[in-house]
Amino acid sequence: MPDPRRRVPRTDVLLAHPRLADAERVLGRALVKAAVIAAQDRARAGEIEPEEVAEHAIAALPPTATSLRPVVNATGVVVHTNLGRAPLSQAALDAVVTAGRSTDVEFDLATGRRARRGRGALAALAGAVPAAGGVHVVNNNAAALLLAALALAPGKEIVISRGELVEIGDGFRIPELLESAGARLREVGTTNRTSLRDYSSALGPDTGFVLKVHPSNFRVTGFTAEVPVRELATLDVPLVVDIGSGLLTPHPALPDEPDATTALRDGADLVTASGDKLLGGPQAGLLLGTAELVERLRRHPAARALRVDKLTLAALEATVRGPEPPVARALVADVTELRRRAEALAARIPDASVVSCAAAVGGGGAPGVELPSVAVSLPEWCAEPLRTGTPSVVGRVEHGRCLLDLRTVDPDEDELLLAAVRACTS
Repeated sequence: MPDPRRRVPRTDVLLAHPRLADAERVLGRALVKAAVIAAQDRARAGEIEPEEVAEHAIAALPPTATSLRPVVNATGVVVHTNLGRAPLSQAALDAVVTAGRSTDVEFDLATGRRARRGRGALAALAGAVPAAGGVHVVNNNAAALLLAALALAPGKEIVISRGELVEIGDGFRIPELLESAGARLREVGTTNRTSLRDYSSALGPDTGFVLKVHPSNFRVTGFTAEVPVRELATLDVPLVVDIGSGLLTPHPALPDEPDATTALRDGADLVTASGDKLLGGPQAGLLLGTAELVERLRRHPAARALRVDKLTLAALEATVRGPEPPVARALVADVTELRRRAEALAARIPDASVVSCAAAVGGGGAPGVELPSVAVSLPEWCAEPLRTGTPSVVGRVEHGRCLLDLRTVDPDEDELLLAAVRACTS
């Protein structure tokens, strides 16, 4: 009997297959060749027929050249760090596509000369926060704090409350970040109570600035006291306020969450914030403050190492100037409408029911705040096939049921969600 492995098509023949050749132009040769070799190996192992190698290679090709997969966020966590934090608005996604080509990010088309990098995004931020005399953008909020420490407190002390020594995730801690910049921390007060006198007593010729950090990923309750920004602003040193989650103005649904405008009006010299949390934009570190202080940071040598790329600048500008981003819509979603959508979906899914539940802001913002929500409830076993299916749907398991919380599912994704559930339950 002839060896069937001899019938396995050669690699060069398979790569010349019209559909695989087309895929190579989109995905690149390495990905297509890997799929071909894997299919050949299956044929040699007797798992598939040699004549089926091309079709199996085509079926195994990824939809894009990246390993990242789109996910429907049905967790009920509005800003889910593990799912990429804020989903971008369509306006921001369109801006990223535009900026992906050659663009005038640092060029004045009218004069033909070099222009300030990201001037559109900076102007949008300045317009959204008129209380800021100057604005600058770096690659995340940790970078914003690092730049502040490098520029304002090299070899000096940063005065901070012990109750605000925050760990920001994955083992990274604010104290260690600041100390890596060559600053020394001067801790004041206690974990639960800090007074203005604690701060004032710690000031001296070695003070670089006072830092107030919003503990955006935990809460301390009970016998507590902290010093508000307006009182810290009376101290005769620069005041840097890290608001964390990125609200530019007060939000009615989150009355206890600090915002940049209020902090600046209360006397902060510099405010730092994230762009990919409650602002609903791309990962970025926002610096807003007095014109002199922001310019001092912008001209620091380290600012070049921390600068953002054109894709971030484009998405940030579109987020600030454009329509309401998904995060903003999710925060104010009407519970009655969520229930209507859930009932419509559950009516088309076997063994599904509708339950009231509580969503969370997430992403290190508004700790302890619960947002009333509504979910489609499925059997617990659905959680894994939904995660691993196409499209991938990530819900949460609660009380032995898989909940798909609609507060974090865009209405435009309802049919996609339905198709995924049907695929996993059929």
